[in-house]
Parts: sequence; C-alpha cells; structure tokens
Amino acid sequence: MGILSTGNQTVTEFVLLGFHEVPGLHLLFFSVFTILYASIITGNMLIAVVVVSSQRLHTPMYFFLVNLSFIEIVYTSTVVPKMLEGFLQEATISVAGCLLQFFVFGSLATDECFLLAVMAYDRYLAICHPLRYPHLMGPQWCLGLVLTVWLSGFMVDGLVVALMAQLRFCGPNLVDHFYCDFSPLMVLACSDTQVAQVTTFVLSVVFLTVPFGLVLISYAQIVVTVLRVPSGTRRTKAFSTCSSHLAVVSTFYGTLMVLYIVPSAVHSQLLSKVIALLYTVVTPIFNPVIYTLRNQEVQQALRRLLYCKPTEM
Repeated sequence: MGILSTGNQTVTEFVLLGFHEVPGLHLLFFSVFTILYASIITGNMLIAVVVVSSQRLHTPMYFFLVNLSFIEIVYTSTVVPKMLEGFLQEATISVAGCLLQFFVFGSLATDECFLLAVMAYDRYLAICHPLRYPHLMGPQWCLGLVLTVWLSGFMVDGLVVALMAQLRFCGPNLVDHFYCDFSPLMVLACSDTQVAQVTTFVLSVVFLTVPFGLVLISYAQIVVTVLRVPSGTRRTKAFSTCSSHLAVVSTFYGTLMVLYIVPSAVHSQLLSKVIALLYTVVTPIFNPVIYTLRNQEVQQALRRLLYCKPTEM
C-alpha cells in the first residue's frame, strides 16, 4: 500500500485523534463514556466479588464468568481512559506505549473470543449432557481450559506486535482512532507492511471464525435439546437466555470480523470508530447483565452478600 512520509526522522510518539470529527460533542461524550466505564468496572467487579464470596457459585460456569469479568475490566481500562483524555485535550502516546496498548487490548480481545466459546461449550454440556457434566467439567479440566485461553491470546497477538515492532514510523504521527488499532497504524508506517497485514488477516480469520463457529454449534445443540422440553416456563426461559447470550456474542464477534477480516466493507473511519465502540464499551456493559445479574442464583448471592448473613459460607 502507498504510505505518505514527511521525512526520515523516526516518530517517537503518536497523537490519538479520537472523535475529532465531532468536536462540539466532546463534553457530552466524555460524560456518557465516563458513566459507562464506571458501570463496566463496578458491574464486573461486583460479579467477581459475589462469585468468590458465595460457595454456592463455585461451579465451572461462574469460574469462567469471573475470568470474563476480569478480561472486561482490564481490556476496557486499556482503551477507555485514553479515549476520555482525548475528549478533554490532545491525547498523546509513545510508540512503545502504543504497541503495548495494542498488545494488551488485542490479546484480551482474543482471550474473550476463546473464552466465549468455552462458556458456550460449558452450557452445551450442562444442558445436553447433565449426568456426565460433573465428570466432563472437572476442576483440572476447567483450569486447563482457562490457562489455554489466556496463553493463546497473548501468543497470537504477541506475534502480530512483534511484526509491528519491526516497522518504521517516520511521520505523520496522527492516529485517526481513539486507541492504537492495527489498520490506522499500518497507514502511518513508512516501511513494508505486507507481512504484518497478511499475518494479521490469517490469524483474524482463524481465531475469530473458529470460536464463533463453536459458539453457534453449541447453541444450536442447546436449542435442539430445549425443543424436546415440554412447552412452559422452563422452555421459554431457556430460549430467552440463549437468545440474549447469542445477541451479545454475535455483536462482539461480528464487529471484530468486520474490522479485521473485511475492513474494506467500512467506508468511513468515523464508522469504523463507532463499530469499535461496540466491542470496547457496549458488549462489556451488557455482559454482566446478560450472563449474571439476570441470573437468580447471582441475585440471591448478591442479596446475601449485601444485606445479611455474612456467615452464609
């Protein structure tokens, strides 16, 4: 791809332009996203505290949910504070800091892709094979799955960042995004980006479509099993839960696929940033609500934690 350069001097820092297209709305955006960010942190921390403090919730499903909550807290904290800074003043970040931000955020986003697939598989086993579930989802297997999830994400994105670190950035240094994302950085590189772009494309195809396919297969099996249940409250509740889970999961996977597999489908950088908000802010705010706060067991544990009987354990 053609890269414009203003000189041979190596860039030492980038300026994140954020939503520079709508400067008149910056104070409003700052207020709204500050509230959303606080809600993400509070909601996910509350889930972790409730699960850890309640012996009744020490099951594989809630073990995975605590890991999901931790991922949401860290990866939104990697991006949102810089975005909020950009609403108030010029947001700058060093080249090393930019690559580190992309590495942490990208690794955790990849971790979440894998973890959502593991959670869907867990629900499939619990609903479709309830008698074998305790054996199939034993503590060691759960721990092994979670460790695989964490290591895979950091290995995959570590490879991408290693390739990005070999690139030269010699100007301009204006990143047209609210965080250090792959495509806006590739536009600014003044050395050949083909290897990094092809590698990122291949990894995105594999590590987005495969987990998403596993999620769809798991929920398809769940739906088939639920259809065998006599119609009534239980069947309606199961369909409601599955549909809400799939809505959030599809939003997360779908937005990542659009931006990393078919970025040419997005014809505006502003639209690209709006789509990015869906997986950086919107799904993290819905995950606590969809997966746990609507759950009766969690609600009961939360009431016990807040209002009574600290001796419940």
